[in-house]
Amino acid sequence: MRPLQKVKVLFLCTGNACRSQMAEGWARHLKGDAIEPHSAGIVASGLDPRAVQVMAESGVDISAQRSKRVTEVVEAGFDYVVSVCDYAGEHCPVFPGRAKVLHMGFDDPPSLAMATETEEEALAIYRRVRDEIRAFVETLPEALTGDTREDPR
Repeated sequence: MRPLQKVKVLFLCTGNACRSQMAEGWARHLKGDAIEPHSAGIVASGLDPRAVQVMAESGVDISAQRSKRVTEVVEAGFDYVVSVCDYAGEHCPVFPGRAKVLHMGFDDPPSLAMATETEEEALAIYRRVRDEIRAFVETLPEALTGDTREDPR
């Protein structure tokens, strides 16, 4: 009997620093038996320390993940590409092969945190987005069967 093949998913955002890294971490943690998760950005801007911190609070270690550009992984043969921010959704490159591209936008914690006065207020934003991403990942891979370029929310 042949083992079930995992669905290969790329989570894409602008800098591959926060939201896509969280999504990759959650997918590996919650759905590792069904999904082979990856993440990348339009640019690579480094791993966001607050993202690492709030994921660790939930028992998911993303500290070993690295920020990478989408050009590094574009030929990897993904089944699905999920853009998790509007900029990446609008600037998503064409992926060869059968990859279906979907958009599931989440707020940008680093941008929103700039307007906060305390570290705790900033972390609260990261935690909210972390939890929203977890809720989305929990619906995978079933939620990926929708139409391309549609926000399934």
